[in-house]
Amino acid sequence: MNPIERFDVGARMSEMAVHGDRVFLAGQVAADGSQDIGGQTRQVLAAIDALLARVGSDKSKVLMTLIYLADIGDFPGMNTVWDAWVVPGHTPPRATVQARLARPEWKVEIVVTAAR
Repeated sequence: MNPIERFDVGARMSEMAVHGDRVFLAGQVAADGSQDIGGQTRQVLAAIDALLARVGSDKSKVLMTLIYLADIGDFPGMNTVWDAWVVPGHTPPRATVQARLARPEWKVEIVVTAAR
C-alpha cells in the first residue's frame, strides 16, 4: 500500500499531497494581490511549477486543472498567461468558473492534480 506524503502541513490544510503516482495541490493564489490578472496568474503558475518540481513532476504531467476567477471578465487575461505556460500537446482537461475567493484582493485561484 502506498503511503500518503503531505507537504507544508498546517492545522487546516496541506499545500500538497502525493499518493502513489498522483500529486494533489491545494488551491494556489497570488502572494501579491495588488497585481492585475496577468500578474496574479503568473504568480500562481510559478507556485504550481515550484510545488510540482519538489516531487519530481512538472506542468507537462498535469492531469486536471480547476480555475476559479473572482471576475469571469478576467477570463481572457488569465487565458493569455495560461496559454503561454502550458506545454503544447500536453494541455490538461480544465474547468474555469467564477467564484467569490477567500480574500477580496485575489483574482484567481488554481487547483491542480498531476502525475508524478
